[in-house]
Amino acid sequence: MSTPSQPQLRLPANACDAHVHVFGPTHRFPYATTSNTQPAEAPKEKLFALHQQLGISRCVIVQSMVHGLDNAVVEDAIAAGQGHYLGVALTPVRVDHAELKRLAAAGFRAVRFNFMKHLGMGATPEELVALTHRLADHQLHLQVHFESSLIHTLAPCFEQSAVPVVIDHMGRVDAELGVQHEDFQALCRLLDNPKFHVKVSGIDRIQARVPLTTPPYARGIQLARYLVEHFPQQCVWGTDWPHPNHTHVPDDGVLVDALAQIMPTPQLMQRVLVDNPQALYRF
Repeated sequence: MSTPSQPQLRLPANACDAHVHVFGPTHRFPYATTSNTQPAEAPKEKLFALHQQLGISRCVIVQSMVHGLDNAVVEDAIAAGQGHYLGVALTPVRVDHAELKRLAAAGFRAVRFNFMKHLGMGATPEELVALTHRLADHQLHLQVHFESSLIHTLAPCFEQSAVPVVIDHMGRVDAELGVQHEDFQALCRLLDNPKFHVKVSGIDRIQARVPLTTPPYARGIQLARYLVEHFPQQCVWGTDWPHPNHTHVPDDGVLVDALAQIMPTPQLMQRVLVDNPQALYRF
């Protein structure tokens, strides 16, 4: 795991990294036998050190399929974070009220479901709608991760959600196709409904084919800035550290410095990095 550069950008107080993962250590938190990947360990201590370097004081840790449906590794990191770190869980779609109540008390704020071919589908849209009514009873929201082409078929289901819906990584659109592509426009139509939120993370994922002669992730930055400027109250941001299932390992210092282009005013930076995460996650 490479050492990130020191960013030049100074982030506002209480800035939140709203999307990271923790892996291991495996002697305490073994990887799930169902996981298709075995990434290098990325324990909470490395995450805390990264955030200290980057100037980030709040964080949301997202459970990964690397650890399956056992959320213990995230729960452990939340406890060590002393109120500055919260979580997003993975659960069966038929998870009961008792477990949702336990997760909420432990510092989890959402349940995530994947609609990605390489991760498996996890649940049908109809099952998710039923789940959101149970989530509502525990002040938990729904986080969804899907391939961009699926937005057209999944959108009607997500619109029935009884709780807010957070969309990962700008809907995994292809930044090379630009703002006017039908997948990105479908994402924007969802965001016309204030129930929906989007993570303007993944500028490095949605533009993986980066010519070395151009500024880093310029087209990904363009889409992220469009979302921030058009839907400022519905965007949050995250590094996606330690960048699993990726074509390369981006420099987290570069990702932080890119925020100056994504959120070009102090007001937007305060809104996306501080105010929106506080409203959505309740630190």
